[in-house]
Amino acid sequence: MTLHRLECLTAMKEMPENSVDSIVSDPPYELGFMGKSWDNAGIAYSVEMWSEALRILKPGGHLLAFGGTRTYHRMACAIEDASFEIRDSIHWIYGSGFPKSLNVGKAIDKAAGVERTEIVGTRSRNVKPFDDRNGWNANSTTGEYEYKAPVTPEAQKWQGWGTALKPAHEPIVVARKPLIGTVAANVLEYGTGALNIDGCRIGTEQITINTFDNGAKPFGDAVGEPYTSQQSAGRWPANIIFDEDAGVELDAQSGTRGASGKASGPTLTGGNTSNSRGRFNGTDKSPSFYGDSGGASRFFYCAKASKSERNAGLEGLPEVDKGSNFNNNGARPHTRDDYKYEGKTRNTHPTVKPLALMRYLVRLVTPPGGVVFDPFLGSGTTAVAAILEGFEWAGCEMTEDYWPIIEARVEWAKEQPLEIKEPTLFEMP
Repeated sequence: MTLHRLECLTAMKEMPENSVDSIVSDPPYELGFMGKSWDNAGIAYSVEMWSEALRILKPGGHLLAFGGTRTYHRMACAIEDASFEIRDSIHWIYGSGFPKSLNVGKAIDKAAGVERTEIVGTRSRNVKPFDDRNGWNANSTTGEYEYKAPVTPEAQKWQGWGTALKPAHEPIVVARKPLIGTVAANVLEYGTGALNIDGCRIGTEQITINTFDNGAKPFGDAVGEPYTSQQSAGRWPANIIFDEDAGVELDAQSGTRGASGKASGPTLTGGNTSNSRGRFNGTDKSPSFYGDSGGASRFFYCAKASKSERNAGLEGLPEVDKGSNFNNNGARPHTRDDYKYEGKTRNTHPTVKPLALMRYLVRLVTPPGGVVFDPFLGSGTTAVAAILEGFEWAGCEMTEDYWPIIEARVEWAKEQPLEIKEPTLFEMP
């Protein structure tokens, strides 16, 4: 377990080749977030930096890197140019995003030098807005915000127009260092090259599928005793991840629905099994499908983040006013708490990822006993996730203010009991 207290490119050049099993990171989004120098240095677009990441990663090792919706493409290109294979993208969808849009009508009135005075209504918000760009009185402390009518004809014409959508997802690059030979050979040699599917299945119900009631075995096998393939608990992990709020919204739209499905391909008749390839011979019976019911969110992993997890283990550090660190001015949010002026915090990093989400991701791409590396530790969530999942970790952080936070969170994680999710093995009669 190593914290490199310096810039990641320098640190990685000192690390041995093929020394880490996975890389899971939340790099800078290069948006100039809150005026932070680390978010506009261009490091996420550096082919040299990602080439060093490739060098220290074992063959077949996976890289997961978060990106911003406006800048993800440039980071992904740099990762690919560094000789990684782009395997997929995961999309983390959340419901707590805050729209950071300019009210065009209000901007027109302001440019004309007129002040809005006519109050036409109020709006309620669960948090205090950062400014009055959207027409609310930012000085209100009651939770009720006065909404004022546009003044000039031009402002009236463009009232309701803005400049940005509500942020609701962040893309994650899924890349892999090229294999040495086949996947099987690479896994046996290095322990890397595959994803932990069973360890990341969605749900806990035991599911039985592909039951051939007429006695025909699948894929053209000879007819014999009834054949059943039984999967491990839960569904195959998808490349979509929700937070709890987004899952609730999805279920509200989908309602409660039972599972359904239909076997693909035509029903074969006449007793011909030579071309069945898993279809049904002489019967309209279909295999067993997932027999549960519920909202559509049950098909996806939904990360449930604790409200207090960002400060867990930081009791010995000083509290600071949230307003001085969370005055979001055009960057991405992660929790509703990030928008509040009120209250104190000890974890001063402005973009802390949910721990449940990071645990899921490190589990997906790291072999048992493996080393997870994060070039951009921030407040150390990747390290905490790795420890709680039973992995070793290493990482870099050049901002001195965050070092005590990382150290304290790591010590807290080491004291927590391990709750490693063990996969349920396939059962084949």
